[in-house]
Amino acid sequence: MNHKSDSNRGKPLRLWPGIVFAVVVVLGRYVTPSVAPDAELFEMPLAILGIFAGMFGAVAIVIWWMFFSRAPWSERVAAVVLMIAAVLAMRPVVHESIQGGMMGNMLFVYAIPVLSLALVAWAVATRHLSPPLRRVALVVAILLACVPFLIIRTAGVIGAGAELHWRWTPTPEDRLLAEANDAPPPLAPASAPDVPQPPAQPVDSAHEPSTAPNAEKPVDPSTASATTARREPAVAGEAPVAPKAAAARTAAAAMPVEPPAEWPGFRGPHRDSVIRNVRINTDWSTSPPVAMWRRPIGPGWSSFAVHGDLLYTQEQRGEDEMVTCYRVSTGEPVWQHRDQVRFWESNGGAGPRGTPTLGNGRVYAFGATGIVNALDARSGKVLWSRNAATDTGVKVPDWGFASSPLVVDDLVVIAASGQLIAYDARTGDQRWMGPKGGAGYSSPHLATIDGVPQIVLLRGSRTISVAPADGKLLWEHAWQVGVGIVQPAVVGDDVLIVTGDAMGGLGIRRVAASQGAAGWTVDERWTSRGLKPYFNDFVVHDGYAYGFDGSILSCIDLADGTRKWKGGRYGSGQLVLLAEQNLLLVVSEEGELALVGATSDGYRELARVPALDGKTWNHPVLVGHVLLVRNGEEMAAFRLVPPAAETSPDAAK
Repeated sequence: MNHKSDSNRGKPLRLWPGIVFAVVVVLGRYVTPSVAPDAELFEMPLAILGIFAGMFGAVAIVIWWMFFSRAPWSERVAAVVLMIAAVLAMRPVVHESIQGGMMGNMLFVYAIPVLSLALVAWAVATRHLSPPLRRVALVVAILLACVPFLIIRTAGVIGAGAELHWRWTPTPEDRLLAEANDAPPPLAPASAPDVPQPPAQPVDSAHEPSTAPNAEKPVDPSTASATTARREPAVAGEAPVAPKAAAARTAAAAMPVEPPAEWPGFRGPHRDSVIRNVRINTDWSTSPPVAMWRRPIGPGWSSFAVHGDLLYTQEQRGEDEMVTCYRVSTGEPVWQHRDQVRFWESNGGAGPRGTPTLGNGRVYAFGATGIVNALDARSGKVLWSRNAATDTGVKVPDWGFASSPLVVDDLVVIAASGQLIAYDARTGDQRWMGPKGGAGYSSPHLATIDGVPQIVLLRGSRTISVAPADGKLLWEHAWQVGVGIVQPAVVGDDVLIVTGDAMGGLGIRRVAASQGAAGWTVDERWTSRGLKPYFNDFVVHDGYAYGFDGSILSCIDLADGTRKWKGGRYGSGQLVLLAEQNLLLVVSEEGELALVGATSDGYRELARVPALDGKTWNHPVLVGHVLLVRNGEEMAAFRLVPPAAETSPDAAK
């Protein structure tokens, strides 16, 4: 080895392979994804391919340096050892978002290509210096390459990369908490015909000594007052106190019967993101969406439930996970319920993921750590509370519990990471537990298949269907997937199921379920890679499905799964369908609003305008002509202008 080392000292460094690999890293990892962030190659996003290009290029640089550079062996080994030591030394001191990003791999994915480029730059710049100076310069180069990772943090993934900020800059949540308190004012008492109502008094049940954190306390909605409720610290896995029978019976008796909400929860009345009997002016150059109000909001990926002039959502503020109610017309807060728990993970950030569900005057909410709350819809008063993580024995998943409650008759059905559990909607008593096994983030979906009402859930490697009355398994279909995220769609007696991931997944499958003398059978009709959503739900319209294939919209024929078109780039956005107008209303990951034709003859974008600042993954809601949108930083309401000639919902064909 010494002989080789001595002989190498007399030869110039072989630099050109390292330079070539460095150019590959720069172009593949940084330039190309920046120039075309949503482009694809072999149905893979260039941004993801760029990550692989950076890692493979870095490995190629190390191989070149160790075996083909002609550098002295002492320098070869020292450089590689120093790079490894630098990464290991950085890991404990980088920001926690960098430590946990990309399932704990973010520091390696981002730092290794940079360190490899620093190695090439050092080798080129110091090739004529003496060995002592070269070694000092090597240490300096590696240290300088480490500095960026010590002074940045990430606000989670966006597209196929990370949203980076300076480490010392406050987050939107920090800024919100630093602002003046926006606690809601006292509610006016509900009125009833010919019955005088006493004046409502504000209640802050964060400090109610008479009510235990998990105790039942029946509430008369007609006299309940505005609430800023806070539950004492809770731990996912710690069960609340079961309600007492007498209190439960009283609460059940007081449960009001109200007309159904216009938008009762996640993705609307049928969980399909379809808007009916609403038409809008599509010429946004002359009649753009009119801003009604805008306000900051705590982080979370919840959407909205809407009834009348009240909207309901979930958000995180500091150590409090909140269910909140605001006015649709003004955005003013009405009430807030707080549980002193916080969920955070690096990729998606802080806050609850699920959307509240409305039913019979109550709000049912499922938090990211497993807390299930039944709240009075008018006041936010706690009627009952459970912990689904404890009740099912399921650990909080990597991205938190993300499903939304499903109200079916007198039941509230929860999917705790793929494990179904049903509670009595009035009392909170556990009614049944679904089949064990599986994991996922999809919400339970009510459907009628072959004339039989059932609850369908995508989880793990299987899609299951259970009877709403007792949770017994009706049928299941196995398909090799990791986790279920998006909602299934029912087409006649067929079900569309999706397996998606950041790498593209396996696509979409149509299965036919039917009941016979021997029980249920499920047959695959077709499987297509023409539509591969990750966590972005799709819609069905006139024999076609429209949704995200990666970050690009796609349309497939439901007869055989063939793709009809693919176009437009909206990142990891969400959409709803205006059925009467054959129109998709898209909210892009960047917070833009876009109108796209929901027809099979080709991609056609009609309009696009900015709406929100910041990464936007939340599902939009359209009630009448009022559009509600939010993300982890702000929420806003827009009035969409009706067609000029519209005189009724069915006018202006």
